[in-house]
Amino acid sequence: MSAPLLKIYKRMSWLPFGKWMFSKAVCRKAPYFGTIKPKITQLKPGVCRATIRNRKAIHNHIGTVHAIAQCNLAELCAGVMTDATIDHKTHRWIPKGMSVQYLAKAETDLHAVAQIEYPRAWQDKEELVVPVEVFNTTGEKVFHADINMYISAKRS
Repeated sequence: MSAPLLKIYKRMSWLPFGKWMFSKAVCRKAPYFGTIKPKITQLKPGVCRATIRNRKAIHNHIGTVHAIAQCNLAELCAGVMTDATIDHKTHRWIPKGMSVQYLAKAETDLHAVAQIEYPRAWQDKEELVVPVEVFNTTGEKVFHADINMYISAKRS
């Protein structure tokens, strides 16, 4: 069974500019993500990949990608992946917390990967930790986040 968000991605991603349009639609639903202008490049159960361009609007005072922009990218990937993976008929989710590590200066475009083991059984009142890795254009890991998602069963 496919989650609603995943169905939309599958319908749009093969179209010209489809991934870009899908990413814009996600940002309309959750507008703060639009500040980093992400592009979701892959979405399937258990995996989400996205990129952001290195541009002045998301820089800090030393000219690198701001820490919060990296957090925003990580939360986007984790949330979209969770939404595309969870069984919406029986469960729901909400982000509960995030711990991050800044590993190197982010001086290029960035790509992020959120990935969990799938398939899996969803529990009630589960704390799912979603690891997100962010890499620069040379493949160096510049950022790591563990995003805690609170998964709960829907009540009938």
